[in-house]
Amino acid sequence: MQNRFINKLNGFSRLSPDEIAALTLATAAPREYAARQDLIREGDRPGPVFVVLGGWACRYKILPNGSRQILAYLMPGDACDLNVGLLAEMDHSIQAVTACLIATIERAEMDAIMDSHRGVARAMYLAQLIDEGTMRAWITSMGRRASIERVAHLMCELYLRAHNVGLALEPKFALPLSQAMLADSLGMTPVHLNRVMKELRASGAMTLQRGSLVIEDPARLVRIAGFDENYLHRRIRNAN
Repeated sequence: MQNRFINKLNGFSRLSPDEIAALTLATAAPREYAARQDLIREGDRPGPVFVVLGGWACRYKILPNGSRQILAYLMPGDACDLNVGLLAEMDHSIQAVTACLIATIERAEMDAIMDSHRGVARAMYLAQLIDEGTMRAWITSMGRRASIERVAHLMCELYLRAHNVGLALEPKFALPLSQAMLADSLGMTPVHLNRVMKELRASGAMTLQRGSLVIEDPARLVRIAGFDENYLHRRIRNAN
């Protein structure tokens, strides 16, 4: 089984055989999580670095009225909470969206790897910066994009991120997100989201089927979204 975490970091900073061996050892004993199982909850003491080796996960918050806001999606190859150990407690929760394979790297071990292997440190910091850029793109969408632009933008992003790690090689790819989850990501009601999805389907840009996204007309979807992939910094990968 390929280790998409190592593949991702190797795309950011060319890793030496010793660095690859250190990461392979650190992620050698992953744990299986069931769909909708929390990896860690808001208020918990921060623990290890979580590395997604298989499946999808998400960050989320539950508001006092019981509603949920999804803050980010984690795909195979993603790691989370590199520096959260500096905080006293988690300010959000992380949950498996699908059945997941998650490796945990204890804080002391991650610090030792990054101290000893500068290529790993550089790649991890780049990955964190790109995660922060993605968060800024989500904030921009929530604040300034119209509903149809917001939905189209997220679909473009998810497709490109999946493509980066080898999950999407064709216009159709597996998207294990329900309309309720997407609505919670976009600050919309499921009813409103369903209307927007019908608009996008009628435009010929994309079709969201159960468990998959089909991008019918990539150029049209990009135009609707006003999508600029700069915040995903794919050129960093191409340069390595």
